[in-house]
Amino acid sequence: MRFLTEEDVGTLLPLERAIDCVEHAFRDHAAGAAVDVPRVRTKTPMGTQHILQAASTSLDVIGFKAYFPGAERRLFQAQLAQLSTGIPLAFVEADELGIRRTAAATAVATRALSREDSATVACFGTGRHGLMQLRAVCAVRAITAVRIHGRDAGRLERFAAQAGDELGLPVTIASSAEQALAGADIVNIVTRADAPLFDGRLLSEGQHINAVGSNALNRREIDLQTIRRADVLVVDAVEVARNECGDLLPAVEAGLLQWHQVVELGQVLTGCRPGRSAPEQISLFESQGMGILDLYAAHHVYRAALELQAGALLPVRGHPARG
Repeated sequence: MRFLTEEDVGTLLPLERAIDCVEHAFRDHAAGAAVDVPRVRTKTPMGTQHILQAASTSLDVIGFKAYFPGAERRLFQAQLAQLSTGIPLAFVEADELGIRRTAAATAVATRALSREDSATVACFGTGRHGLMQLRAVCAVRAITAVRIHGRDAGRLERFAAQAGDELGLPVTIASSAEQALAGADIVNIVTRADAPLFDGRLLSEGQHINAVGSNALNRREIDLQTIRRADVLVVDAVEVARNECGDLLPAVEAGLLQWHQVVELGQVLTGCRPGRSAPEQISLFESQGMGILDLYAAHHVYRAALELQAGALLPVRGHPARG
C-alpha cells in the first residue's frame, strides 16, 4: 500500500486533472459503472466523523474517504483497494483532494450548464474552497471580471488580492449582494451559512448558480425564490440531496419541488436528461459531494504516484482470501 501526503496530492492532482477525473466519475455513475454511498455521519458533542464510500468497475477500485474536523487536528484520509482482488492500493491524505474535487465538480457543472459567453463571476465565500471554486470556473470559461461579497472586510481584501494576483483579473469587493449579482453571469456560493445569502428576486435571466455549501440540514445558502426561478435544477446525486441538501429540502417540504424534477449532472453529461436549452434560462447546480468524486481523484493520484515512484510504501497487504 502506498502512502501519499497532502503535498503529494498538491503535486499530482492539478485542477485540470481533477476536472477530468470528476467528469469521468459523473459519466460512469450515470452509466452504472460506479457505485456511490451517500455520506454517513457519526455525531457527538465533541465533533462529527464523516464517511463517503464508493466503487468503480471501470477503474477496478473500491474505497472510502473519512474525515473528522477535530478541535485540535483535522483528519482527512482516503483508502483505496483493487475491486477485483481486494489488494490494498493506497492511503491518501485527503483534505486538499476534497477541495480540488469539489471545485472540479463546479467546473464540470459550469461547463455543462452556464452560457458559453459567461464572463463575470459573483463569489459568496472567501475561504480556501472559495478561491479554488473561482479557479475552477476560470478553467472552463473565459472570465474577465470577478465580484465578491461577504461580511468580513479583512477576508474580502485578502481574497481579492490573492485572486487578482493568481488569475490576473480585476476583483471588485461589492458592498451588497445586489451589487455582486447585478450583471454577473455565474454565481459561486460556498459558505457555512445557515440562512439564505440573497433574495432570489435579484437574479437575472441567463445566470448560472453553483451552490456548494449546503451539505447538511442546518446549512442554507439560497432561498425558495431562487428555486422557484431556476429553470434548470441539477444536483450531483439525487440520493445525496434527499439526505442532506439544506437548500432543496425546504422547497420539497413547501411543495415547490418534487424530486422527480431534479436532474443529476451525470445525466446531463451523457445526454439522458436536458440541461440548459435557452440562453435566458436560470440554471442552478446544487453540489453536496459524492464518494465517487474522491475515489476517482484519489485513484488518479495513486496512478500518478506509481509512475513517478512518489510516496512511501506501507507494509499493509491484507489477509489471504478464504478458499
